[in-house]
Amino acid sequence: MPKLRRIVLFALFLIITCTAASCAEGETPLIRGLEDLADKRIAVTTGSVQELYASEHYPNANIFRFSNQADSLAALRSDKVDAVIGSYTSMRDALLIDGSLVFLNERVFDLPVGVAFNKNTPELTAAYNAFLSELEEDGTLADMVERYFEKDNYEMPEIASDNQNGRLTYAAPFDSLPHAGIVNGEFVGIEPELALRFAKYMGVELVIQNADFTGLIASLATGKVDMIGGGIFITEERQRMVDFSDPAYFDYVSVMTTHDKIDPEIISAAQPSGGTQTAGASAYDSEGIASPETFFESLRDSFYRNIILERRYMLVLDGLFATIVLSLMALVFGTALGALVCAMRMAKNRIARNIAKAYISILRGVPVLVILMVIYYIVFASVNIDPFLVAMLAFGMNFAAYVAEMFRTGIEGVDKGQREAGIAGGFTPAQTFMHVILPQAARRILPVYKGEYISLVKMTSVVGYIAVQDLTKAGDIIRSRTMEAFFPLVMVAALYFIISWLLALILSYLERRIDPRRDG
Repeated sequence: MPKLRRIVLFALFLIITCTAASCAEGETPLIRGLEDLADKRIAVTTGSVQELYASEHYPNANIFRFSNQADSLAALRSDKVDAVIGSYTSMRDALLIDGSLVFLNERVFDLPVGVAFNKNTPELTAAYNAFLSELEEDGTLADMVERYFEKDNYEMPEIASDNQNGRLTYAAPFDSLPHAGIVNGEFVGIEPELALRFAKYMGVELVIQNADFTGLIASLATGKVDMIGGGIFITEERQRMVDFSDPAYFDYVSVMTTHDKIDPEIISAAQPSGGTQTAGASAYDSEGIASPETFFESLRDSFYRNIILERRYMLVLDGLFATIVLSLMALVFGTALGALVCAMRMAKNRIARNIAKAYISILRGVPVLVILMVIYYIVFASVNIDPFLVAMLAFGMNFAAYVAEMFRTGIEGVDKGQREAGIAGGFTPAQTFMHVILPQAARRILPVYKGEYISLVKMTSVVGYIAVQDLTKAGDIIRSRTMEAFFPLVMVAALYFIISWLLALILSYLERRIDPRRDG
């Protein structure tokens, strides 16, 4: 009987597997309208009105939430999702990159776009509304809308302020032109131009931050920035949390999918009209350069578009510099703090030991991203502090928790007789520690210390959440412009590997210097 039971169960397993495979291989219904998204895989940006719309209207759909629209489009191009719900104007450029993409010829909804201010600064909101009224009256706003949305002209005019009345901080996700983007290392788009014009109107210095969309409202509510933008739709729910300006322009939400997922009869009607966008054209085609045919030509094409075009190598260099400096600063601070925590952990005072134990347990038990957000948005909520400094403190504190335990185990691993021998030889306790205990402990600590520091370098990739433009953030910006995932991600991965490899070589050299008997 047991054998028969196994045979029956195996047969049932085969039937279920074959049935599932046949269903997977079956034809998926083509998209003809919004109602056909009900059972599809839909990509949206986290915290956007598109996410709320998809959740309410398509409860049976598989909704994928991404931190930015570039990742949503990358998922669509790699067939991870069936459709992307997003801003029509910010998705148009994708048609220049990939001719397989197409718009659904239905508007999801139309909404006004504005800039948001903190509810505690109504005078700033009133000033911006007065500023917008002037731009409307003299025709400047209409000219800007025409340049960015109809002519696709992203060249920013020279706008200078006298900077006599303080400073103004503006934050936006610079990954969705024509709203806000980065071209040739400069912030461009209709919203950065509006912010610059407003700074001139107010006579203040403008500080621009490239922030993650999901952190915009929190940054504004905690006073980290004075105004936020980047194509933010004005909704009643958001108006409860922030003060919106009068609408600067209008945009609408649309659905983008691929040719193989949409009914061929409506493809021609689904293409965008107006402007200079042409479906199926690539960046090379628009410059009169032949499209790549071989693998090496494709690689050359990717290198040109991701590195050379619009001087995107400057983003990579700036991000690389930020990552290295942040890692070194966190290393120094974390090592010093870890030594202090270790001393408290090994102290005779019970209160000091308990404080050190609690610190180590909390910092090691909480994800470093959560620590980063707590320090930035809660601990320094009312303090105007540089996000880079916050990142250094957060990663240094996290590193210190691990360093403290490394130091403690390394020191306790040295035989107590060594201490007694040093004191017997005429050394003071401090001299014994420095000349007898510490060198032996260091040989035990360094291998683990090396691995933990390399992990620290890789963990810094999350600093983009608080508007620090590191190496990972640079890759995200490039992907938002090229709509290409392979080259930017591989490039960033390779650079992190090179940094980690060089650090490992340096720390291995220190290991050999401390212990010459090591072969390396």
